[in-house]
Amino acid sequence: MRHHRYQEIADSLRRRIEAGEFIVGGLLPSEADLVERYKASRVTVRRALEDLRAEALVDSRQGSGWFVATDPLPQNLGRLGTIEDQLLASGRTSERRILDFAFGEAPLEVAELLGTAKVLMTRRLNLADGEPFALVTVWCPEAMASKLSRDDVEARPFYELLDVELGSARQRIRGGVATVEEAELLGMLPGGPVLRCRRLTESVDGRPVLASEHTFPAHRTEFVVDLSTAERSIAPSGLRLVEET
Repeated sequence: MRHHRYQEIADSLRRRIEAGEFIVGGLLPSEADLVERYKASRVTVRRALEDLRAEALVDSRQGSGWFVATDPLPQNLGRLGTIEDQLLASGRTSERRILDFAFGEAPLEVAELLGTAKVLMTRRLNLADGEPFALVTVWCPEAMASKLSRDDVEARPFYELLDVELGSARQRIRGGVATVEEAELLGMLPGGPVLRCRRLTESVDGRPVLASEHTFPAHRTEFVVDLSTAERSIAPSGLRLVEET
């Protein structure tokens, strides 16, 4: 039986995905590019993509385009841990690349959180199985980080490098959209959805130790929290309204 044109396109894309031409979690060519390549209408290309979505081979997010589907990487909100630990728990290979490493002045908001403007600032890209997973900026008081090198923070988490016992952390998570630079680093389109997490980690005696901001591609990340008690409210734990900015 002769296949319709959209089925032929779906078959071609399926073969290309199975052959590894497109990375799992990575973007497919845009619909416009696929229209040009297959000499087909956008409606036909869209139907082929929808067929592949039904097979759980591809997915899409508004502002991000189409990508090869992958299971989201879970992170447990119920404990204080590193990205590396959570990726290993999910059976993924973790890698970190340092993008910036500098001692200097912290932004005002960070200085207020840490109680000092003199900080070590590092910015890194975390990868899961070789694919960008998180863009992370960390600020640490210079007095605690003065002996650290770029190689140190590329090889190991701050939690293992600092000579201080960590106690607790407060983390806030909000939705946002990727900037042009973030999109390039995270393998998404500018304006695509991201999750932004801001965390302040303290020592056991209550001293601020680390301020950090984590940016995750929304389609690759889910946050999990185990609730030990059930209450009358069915709202998500920790939910609160914020003023628009």
